[in-house]
Amino acid sequence: MTDQSASDQPRRDSLTTIAARAGELATPSATTPLVEPIYQSTVYAFPDLDALEAGMAGQQDAYFYYRNATPNGATLERAIAALEHTEAAACAASGMAAISAAFLGVLAAGDHLVTDERVYGVTYALLRDELPRLGIKVSFVDALDLDAVAAAFRPNTRLLHVESLTNPLMTVADVPRLAELAHGRGALLSVDNTFASPAVFRPAEHGADLITHSLSKYLSGHSTAFGGVVAGRSDLVAAARRILLRLGGTVSAFDAWMTMQGLKTLGLRMRAHSGNAQAIADVLQNHPRVKRVYHPGLESHPQFKLADSLYPDGFGGMLSIEVDDAPQFVKRLAGRIPLAPSLADVVSTLSHPWSTSHRALSEDDRRRLGITPGLLRFSVGIEDISDLLEDLEGALE
Repeated sequence: MTDQSASDQPRRDSLTTIAARAGELATPSATTPLVEPIYQSTVYAFPDLDALEAGMAGQQDAYFYYRNATPNGATLERAIAALEHTEAAACAASGMAAISAAFLGVLAAGDHLVTDERVYGVTYALLRDELPRLGIKVSFVDALDLDAVAAAFRPNTRLLHVESLTNPLMTVADVPRLAELAHGRGALLSVDNTFASPAVFRPAEHGADLITHSLSKYLSGHSTAFGGVVAGRSDLVAAARRILLRLGGTVSAFDAWMTMQGLKTLGLRMRAHSGNAQAIADVLQNHPRVKRVYHPGLESHPQFKLADSLYPDGFGGMLSIEVDDAPQFVKRLAGRIPLAPSLADVVSTLSHPWSTSHRALSEDDRRRLGITPGLLRFSVGIEDISDLLEDLEGALE
């Protein structure tokens, strides 16, 4: 009996390889450009009515109108589905468009949704203010308390929504147990994976049905592209895509193309982001001027053991700290680490959640959730760690 040759062995490429090689060209030929061109055309022509009917009916692959699909968007969707290990993906004009489509694709008037109370501020506002206007009931719970989550379910609960890592306090969702809990009650689990990225966590591998991202964060990685994506089971993604088409929320060809350029270095970038964030958290947790550090890679983090089991490749590039003199600290960092209300650039940035991401919440709700005026969120970039530590320690001194 001869050994199976290496070429016959099934292979599973690493995430870094998948990301670097992502972008199968939509129009291959004998020779093809190494980088896919931008297909900016808003409409496509058909040779005859038979071809038009086949394309419109979905009997063959065809592009016909910009809002429905573009080659660049389709390329990006294939790449993200491969990275998240899901059946399909649908790109959207923004992260909030993606989340809205994911929700509206499976929910209708009379349905009920359970969500973690720590979700991103605009998601919180969507769930608190907009879905109830459509007849969809929403219950906010502490997703770290599985008994509370279970108690919030009703006979008409269709969806449970959490974030893999919450913004900005970096709590860690127990996705495997939450998936088991939801599925046992006939519901679906939706996970916003923006803070983690598929480079460090893939919710579908742990039972999640729907995964959403803001494309402008780690997937793009350079603050040059805008969009969102829904990934998951093909039927659920198809339902979200239907909402995006009807509400006009599809991604532009240029933003899809720009995201693809950043996506190719996702694995490399996330190793640098994760390593730098861990090093900064290790230093700042012992600094006398820092009251508290929020990072799942610290043994002092309440969900450290859970994070360590779910995130074997690092914890991403996000962390938050609480200081007494936040305004002065921000001023001392000016010119070195910019104050910017977003995240996941290759350059480190600083954000003030009280004033930005969670502004829509009442002051009482912000304080109850641990979001104080002294809380600062760091998106740690890929700069040399010695330079970053020098900047932070100088500002703290």
